[in-house]
Amino acid sequence: KINSVKVTEKFKVEKYSHVMHIVSNVEGKFNKKHSLLDTMLAGFPAGTVSGAPKIRAMEIIDELEKSKRKMYAGAIGYFSANQNFDTCIALRTALIKNNKFYIQSGAGIVADSIPEKEYLETVNKAKALIASLN
Repeated sequence: KINSVKVTEKFKVEKYSHVMHIVSNVEGKFNKKHSLLDTMLAGFPAGTVSGAPKIRAMEIIDELEKSKRKMYAGAIGYFSANQNFDTCIALRTALIKNNKFYIQSGAGIVADSIPEKEYLETVNKAKALIASLN
C-alpha cells in the first residue's frame, strides 16, 4: 500500500559461528487488489541475489552457473490467517535427495569485491551448513 512501507531495522549486524550478516527489516501494508503471494513474488528474484541491472544480471547468472538455484535465493517464511507474512531469503540451503546432500551458498559481489575473498565466504557458509548437519 502506498506510503505504508517503513524500514524498522537498517544495517543491523548479526554474528553467527562462521559468518556475519547485515540485516534490514522492511514492513508495510498490503494493497487488497493483489494477493499476499503475488505481492511476495513481485520482489523475486531479489536484487540482493540477482544483481543490477536485474534482467542482464539474471542472463549472466544463467550463462555462468552450472546448476539451477532451485530453492537457493528463494523465500522461506510463513503466511498467517490474519494476513501477516514474514519471509527471509534462503542464502544457504541444504537439500537431501537420494542419500546425497546438495549445498548452496553465495556471496554479495560488488564492484570492489576481491574474488578470492568472496569465494572463501561461500566456502565458509557451506561449511557452517555442513557442520549443522552433523
